[in-house]
Amino acid sequence: MRFRHSLCAFATILVICQAASVLAAATEEDRFAPLKRFSQVMDLVENHYVKSVTRSELIDGAIVGMLQQLDPHSSFLSKEEFKEMQVSTSGEFGGIGIEISLENGRLTVISPIDDTPADKAGIKAGDIILEIDDQPTQDMTLVDAVQKIRGPKGKAVSLTILHKDAQKPLKVRVVRDTIPIISVKKTELEPGYLLLRVSRFNENTTSELKDALKDYGKGGTPLKGVILDLRNNPGGLLEQAVSVSDMFLPSGKIVSIKGKNNDQRKDFEARGESGEVAAPTVVLINAGSASASEIVAGALQDHKRALLIGEKTFGKGSVQTVIPLSDGSGIKLTTALYYTPNGRSIQAEGIEPDFKVPLQDVASEKDLTNGMHQFREKDLTRHLENRKDAKSDSDDPKQKVKEQLERDNQLKLALELVKTVPIQALVK
Repeated sequence: MRFRHSLCAFATILVICQAASVLAAATEEDRFAPLKRFSQVMDLVENHYVKSVTRSELIDGAIVGMLQQLDPHSSFLSKEEFKEMQVSTSGEFGGIGIEISLENGRLTVISPIDDTPADKAGIKAGDIILEIDDQPTQDMTLVDAVQKIRGPKGKAVSLTILHKDAQKPLKVRVVRDTIPIISVKKTELEPGYLLLRVSRFNENTTSELKDALKDYGKGGTPLKGVILDLRNNPGGLLEQAVSVSDMFLPSGKIVSIKGKNNDQRKDFEARGESGEVAAPTVVLINAGSASASEIVAGALQDHKRALLIGEKTFGKGSVQTVIPLSDGSGIKLTTALYYTPNGRSIQAEGIEPDFKVPLQDVASEKDLTNGMHQFREKDLTRHLENRKDAKSDSDDPKQKVKEQLERDNQLKLALELVKTVPIQALVK
């Protein structure tokens, strides 16, 4: 009886092992079935496509398509594009100075970079680029679009754009320039009240911010309040967003990133010895504030360290990891999502301001009467300058600040709040 029971047990184990082997073989076969189909298609294209194409071209195209189907931010980078990507976060590059993305299949401007040809040409966050040099962008990949817009200094590119709420597209000719990566500008609005404009987060952002504060401190005026302007800041390097936040936070979590697996989670904390900026702070945000700028805004808001004024941010809360490949190319792959200290996901949600204040087009309000633009002498080409006024406009910093506050209602409100009301009392 024991022998029979043992034999039955052995037979049962044998059947189970055979079933497991069959299942494993079936699983392995299912895994390689798509690759078999891909190989068949590639052979068909090589043999029957109307034009000659190399296998390398087909493979590159397949990789581009595979990553493009994942999300708008995962992409394949050729050798040239990989080099350009490295330059864009550290040095300078030839182009017009815009950050773009594919939104609902449309090539959309996230934000123009301050004082670049795109900014001066009137290109704005939210604009849709319909054509590049008369070529439709409908089926164009993000990588192709970037490659076509970038180019040598002095060479023009023609963009057909559709402004937000506009009825007709507009063709804009923009002359490329060398785009310097200067990310921080400071302006004293009133004695003790400093505007810090951060246009992007590159390798030098934190050091530039510290230098700006140090330089202001040399004047002997104590710092009473800071307005951190992150409007139209498309983001950049994660570590720079963390270190900038650290300058305003003495302790606590700054941001968390969470991937598919538990080992891909990482929390970034303020170091404690930082918190270099102790003055009351207001942060300006809008729909062009994305990624790294959303990390800073979310961290300061969650810690009740700053008041957020403006409009809801872009909502790019995903982490892209750049992975080099052996031939010098690379891929940019979305590997995780950002979460604010309170656990809020930024992705497709954005950061809501504490005070929602749309930017008013003051110039339009002043210049439009009954729908007609009122031209004056100063609007005429080659008009004679009033020397007194010209000197005042160009040389008087106070006049510049006054004009800036007059045309920027968000900045004006931020200054009033940072001057009069303790920030902690406003943020709930």
